[in-house]
Amino acid sequence: MITVISGTNRNLNQTLVLAEHVRETIEKEGHDVRLLDLRILEAPLLVTGDYESGDQSSQVKTLQDDLILPADKFYFVVPEYNGSFPGILKFFLDACSVRDIKESFTGKKAAILGVSTGRAGNLRGMDHLAGILNYLDITVMPNRLPVSQVSRLIEAQQLEDAHTRAVVHSHVLDFLQF
Repeated sequence: MITVISGTNRNLNQTLVLAEHVRETIEKEGHDVRLLDLRILEAPLLVTGDYESGDQSSQVKTLQDDLILPADKFYFVVPEYNGSFPGILKFFLDACSVRDIKESFTGKKAAILGVSTGRAGNLRGMDHLAGILNYLDITVMPNRLPVSQVSRLIEAQQLEDAHTRAVVHSHVLDFLQF
């Protein structure tokens, strides 16, 4: 199973449009794929912690059991926030690492697609995330995909730009072979 992770909890985000496109592409290639939209995380988590196994919230536990533990691969779609990636994604990875860390992450593979409204496609954020994933013993596909000026590529919550659709499709195919 492959879990596609939309790495932000911001409402009406363009990251989710790309994550949905990736999920659909993987599904069309005949793979079992699930989407984790971090917008479903409830705000009290940010106050209560989730940093010890016994304190892990039932919501994080369920997401870990359903979407992290059974996954063989992860495809991260991450927007640029202040030169990196959103803290909610780091929080979620930290919260999942307090229980069954080896089973959740060790030996699995990941791809990263960076999203930005600027010109760099979240290059720094992808590097930061790759370092964290490597620390968790996840092998990151070397070919990371930056998608720049994303607001020009999406219309009516759909990825409309033909070139970007083709590049994402190629990246997904590379990931499926990885």
